[in-house]
Amino acid sequence: MELSGFPTAELEFNRDAGVVGTVDAVLALAADPATTDLLVLSHGWNNDMREARDLYANLARSLRTVLDSGAVPSLAGRQIAIAGVLWPSKKFADSELIPGGAAAAGSPIDAADIMEQLAALRDVFADDPAAQRALDDAAALLPVLADKATARAEFADHLRSLLTPAAAESEDASTDLFKVSGDTLMTRLARPASLAPPAGAGAGGAAALGSAPADHRGGAGGAAGLGGLIGGVWGAARNLTNFVTYYAMKTRAGTVGERGLAPVLARVQAARPDLRIHLAGHSFGGRLVSAAANGLGAHGTPLASLALLQAAFSHYGFAENWDPGQNGYFRHVVTDKLVTGPTLITHTGNDKAVGIAYAIASRVAGQTAAALGDANDKYGGLGRNGAQKTPEAVAGTLLPVGGAYAWQAGRLHNLRADQFIGGHSDITGQQVAYALLSAIAG
Repeated sequence: MELSGFPTAELEFNRDAGVVGTVDAVLALAADPATTDLLVLSHGWNNDMREARDLYANLARSLRTVLDSGAVPSLAGRQIAIAGVLWPSKKFADSELIPGGAAAAGSPIDAADIMEQLAALRDVFADDPAAQRALDDAAALLPVLADKATARAEFADHLRSLLTPAAAESEDASTDLFKVSGDTLMTRLARPASLAPPAGAGAGGAAALGSAPADHRGGAGGAAGLGGLIGGVWGAARNLTNFVTYYAMKTRAGTVGERGLAPVLARVQAARPDLRIHLAGHSFGGRLVSAAANGLGAHGTPLASLALLQAAFSHYGFAENWDPGQNGYFRHVVTDKLVTGPTLITHTGNDKAVGIAYAIASRVAGQTAAALGDANDKYGGLGRNGAQKTPEAVAGTLLPVGGAYAWQAGRLHNLRADQFIGGHSDITGQQVAYALLSAIAG
């Protein structure tokens, strides 16, 4: 199997991190003595495998274009193979329904929209009869949700029962999800909010972008179209169903990365200790590959590079002492030097999905600010703000093809990508491909 001339294999996992089929194709790919570098790609929130495969094919096409242009001459003579990870994820519902932003008058959603989101959650918990019953009970409350506070509290309790508190983290306010009453939770989530422009955007940054860059593939973007959280009863219900989806996918991505992908890569490393392994993840795939890097630490073999493309986890994920006595969940990836080369992190204020996810987290935690989610917010996303409170982080910009990156081994490079990434999934352009190849070469 090939993608744009790159030898390619797929590696599929189920929701419990079990391998679907075999790992033979990946092992054979890595065993080929002609292969010098293995690039492992992980998708994020996609509805089906077709979307994931399309993502990999589009990125591989850009990688091939950049490579054939000679823009990364130090890769001459090296052969890159691609392993595409497939895992069962579910799309987060972003707020296209809020064209005027969170402050728009009137609610553009209603009970029918929430019923659709509950139906989508059924797929997330497809093999769990108790979860299906809880979703039935939540759906039965929709006719009286707007009128009865007791119904809203029960609705929140039913949705929270879908989740295990063991995966809660203070970085994304999911610990607060289980602390407060259902009525308090729905009251907090009913407050509207706008997405704050990223700190330091200034002129020419995300806050000043009235439209998306001309050469991206993600549709209309720009901070002016970012919107935020709608308020009211139905807004609260939508925000909660989204946060439940976020929590479930966060948990699953970590499980697949640590218990699924990491052991497979350990086998690859044992068979080919000379092979350079590079991980790249989009959205929740960023969490998946970070968890895999964390899991590989037990085997003592570091990765060559790590790329987090609009990653959907906390901007404190790698932080040192982000809250008194608390380090980021993936801090060991940095301190234990589990990546010998650079870690690149694309981030942009154009990423509505990550921005909204963490604005919801702020509301779950009870924050009352009108604008949420920037780098100064306690709850912000890596794909929107880059790595925060991380001494090893270096500020930079996603460059055009041919630009000069100054990669530093073991450092995290926050690449502001407003010019070239117009939305959460706009990560397959040649500028991203060039950054990946440049880091691989480094």
